[in-house]
Amino acid sequence: MTDQSPAIRPLVAGNWKMNGLKAALDEALAVRDALAGGTDNGTDVMICPPASLLMVLAELTRDSAGLQIGGQDCHTAASGAHTGDVSAEMLKDAGASAVIVGHSERRADHGELDRLVRDKALAARRAGLTAIVCIGETAGQRAAGLTLDVVRRQLLGSVPDGATAADTVIAYEPVWAIGTGLTPTLEDVASVHGAIREALATRFGGEGASMRILYGGSVKPDNARELMAVANVDGALVGGASLKADDFLRIIQAYGA
Repeated sequence: MTDQSPAIRPLVAGNWKMNGLKAALDEALAVRDALAGGTDNGTDVMICPPASLLMVLAELTRDSAGLQIGGQDCHTAASGAHTGDVSAEMLKDAGASAVIVGHSERRADHGELDRLVRDKALAARRAGLTAIVCIGETAGQRAAGLTLDVVRRQLLGSVPDGATAADTVIAYEPVWAIGTGLTPTLEDVASVHGAIREALATRFGGEGASMRILYGGSVKPDNARELMAVANVDGALVGGASLKADDFLRIIQAYGA
């Protein structure tokens, strides 16, 4: 039995990152079929494939009530001379319902700062997409005892004014835990998610109290149940484990079991 925030429907989202050729669609379709064949456990499920697969997967899951499709990034502009970029409107047109913005790999690999992440979240809102805004501290920041300071600063700079529970999801991903197999203690997760909830509720009132806060960073089938049971953890942003249907479904099953 999980202890997510009262009245908040959890979300388990799979971020495939730069992984997946057409053959990988079979894994996503296995998730689709499993969700269609089971009972609703009160959890929303999403897969965020690479842009090359998004439209195809959206078409294949269009009639599936159980599986949503999201993008991994978007440009701030609706259109223009931005070779290689994809706008939020394009993602919406392709069948996405959400987009990840500010992932630590975008922040590190592309130098994205909080203000750019905020503008991307605004672009998502403009296009009618939910923005999954990622925040999290590095190993050095954690060692220096700056975790809560970093998280609060990123929340303030990355989440735009007027954000609502309908158009914004927060994903806390400690950078040092992503892909390493390491996870914070349950007490650490509870502390950070509690601080995030307090900051959101202070800034956005009832909307902030209702926003979903996901945990990400080496979420796996064998630790999902205990992580998802932590107060103010309203789901997960799953990396590598979302690439295999069996693993992803076991994480989803952490709810309602």
